Amino acid sequence: MAALFILILGLLASHAMATTTPNHKIRSLNRHSFPPGFIFGSASAAYQYEGAAFEDDKGPSIWDSFTHNFPDKISDHSSGDVALDQYHRYKEDVKIMKDLGFDSYRFSISWPRILPKGKLSGGVNKQGIKYYNNLINELLANGLKPFVTLFHWDTPQALDDGYSSFLSPEIVEDFADYADICFREFGDRVKHWITLNEPNIFSQGGYAKGNAPNRCSAWQELNCTAGDSSTEPYLVGHNLIKSHASAVRLYKTKYQGTQKGIIGITVASHWFEPYSASIQDLDAAKRSLDFLYGWYMDPVVYGDYPRSMRSIVGRRLPKFTTEESESIKGSFDFIGLNYYTAFYSAQLPASNITHPSYLTDSLATTRSDRNGVLIGPQTGSPWLHVYPKGIQKLLLYTKKKYKDPVIYITENGVSEVNNANLTLKQALHDTMRIDYYSRHLSFLKLAIEAGVKVRGYFAWSLLDNFEWKSGYTVRFGIVYIDYKDGLKRYPKLSARWFQNFLKK
Repeated sequence: MAALFILILGLLASHAMATTTPNHKIRSLNRHSFPPGFIFGSASAAYQYEGAAFEDDKGPSIWDSFTHNFPDKISDHSSGDVALDQYHRYKEDVKIMKDLGFDSYRFSISWPRILPKGKLSGGVNKQGIKYYNNLINELLANGLKPFVTLFHWDTPQALDDGYSSFLSPEIVEDFADYADICFREFGDRVKHWITLNEPNIFSQGGYAKGNAPNRCSAWQELNCTAGDSSTEPYLVGHNLIKSHASAVRLYKTKYQGTQKGIIGITVASHWFEPYSASIQDLDAAKRSLDFLYGWYMDPVVYGDYPRSMRSIVGRRLPKFTTEESESIKGSFDFIGLNYYTAFYSAQLPASNITHPSYLTDSLATTRSDRNGVLIGPQTGSPWLHVYPKGIQKLLLYTKKKYKDPVIYITENGVSEVNNANLTLKQALHDTMRIDYYSRHLSFLKLAIEAGVKVRGYFAWSLLDNFEWKSGYTVRFGIVYIDYKDGLKRYPKLSARWFQNFLKK
């Protein structure tokens, strides 16, 4: 523990060092700067990309319901009903990926497209199976490896109606049944599986901030249907972790021996710099990591929640049985890590907290500036400031604290405001995005050279897309989507940069 604390201090203190790499090193960076076999891909999610929300017997998800029932909670009152229409245009998108030189495509399977009622007893949708078979086969025919996520936030609405979905341990068996179908139907060709995408963001967003399924405490006045922000995020997280472990156990015992694939979990984390050099703010930065990243990483590596969470949250934090702890510990072949940005973290006195909530339990407050100076350039999303060195710091922290796992960067990217006043030519000229990717890849390379076992990198995202509560008001893609003209795809300057970067 002492060595780990010294590492954290070193990483945090190094914020005083330069956070850029020499321009000549960035300009010379290409795929050959990374180890042989390193995978470069782009990432997506079913609800954000597919559309066809009510076609071919697909069942509704909580995001279908949320966007229709609470349109005021989406910045532009939009939905993923059509999204980018990848359900009908997947061949076009696969061709774009191939032409740009990517090795892989990370996408998620829509649980309610496979099981419209969420359960085996409700029937398997053969048209959903057919779609994903077609997508996987198209990827492989074009030399692209499928990286498949089982759950990217689109819980079947039927399960939420039936037993409140992830608030109930009943979800564990239903998730395992769903995973079993996917492994059986697609596992002969899919060799990289991810059980859950950003369960930490899903847990807090849906159950403490009023995102789908629209739950939070009444005192927050966020027009939530119901909820308790002091308990439900933890309960949902607990059942997500058990669902993950159940799916991994199933894959390893029933399929891995013959299919020869690997399976992991994707967790998102920011990096946190201490707001000051005080021991209180150093501790706050560490707790910020514990409550966001360690919340899921500690259980899958060590079998239990971080000590700080157990101490502060107390009885509101569910406990694993001894058997559950053993099942969860080591339940991955690799860790997927999503990194976008960093924050300053300062101590939040307990006396300042009037209502218990996951959002304040860390006893830390985070902000994007220190003494009026931003931690990095502002982007199109209020929460996202450019801090490239954070990816290196987070990777080194993960190597040291979490037993040196194999890691894939499963998301990394940057947004711009969807500015209707720009011409198409102007909108395609995204030099800021090129700078973001080149600098993050430079710091990723430094982490690999320091011994972090990173095996791949996925850009978020291939296409501009539906960005959850932001709707279509921001653009994350390296390919521009013309929402006013038939969803036409136009490669941005950043796509051309990747094409040059990825030349073999």
